[in-house]
Amino acid sequence: MNSAIKLYNNNQIAPFQQICNILANTIDDKLDDAESKIWHAHPVWFLQGNPIVGYSKLKNGIKLMFWSGADFNEALLQPGSGKFKDAAIYYNSIEEIDIALLQQWLTTSKTIQWDYKNIVKNKGKLFKI
Repeated sequence: MNSAIKLYNNNQIAPFQQICNILANTIDDKLDDAESKIWHAHPVWFLQGNPIVGYSKLKNGIKLMFWSGADFNEALLQPGSGKFKDAAIYYNSIEEIDIALLQQWLTTSKTIQWDYKNIVKNKGKLFKI
């Protein structure tokens, strides 16, 4: 696990620390070719420079967000309210995490990607990779 992400996780209170560790380990295992780092104060994994998945502690719990998740056609992932293609789920206990489903979403995240890396260059327009 990336040392900065480990520090982020360790700074969470229980049970959020456990949730973060499960998410980070599962993401690391499934996206083993991804770059991981703290980005905008939260753990995020990138493929070819594009943000793929990340999580953050919010008042509703740990928010796991997939940048292109709105196109996954997954009922449990709630689409964001903006112009982007993100979708997320919140966790408040480790029992809520369905590892098999999380792994499925991570596999899907490798094939369904919008090009966030070049959004500025493309004048705010998104294109599928």
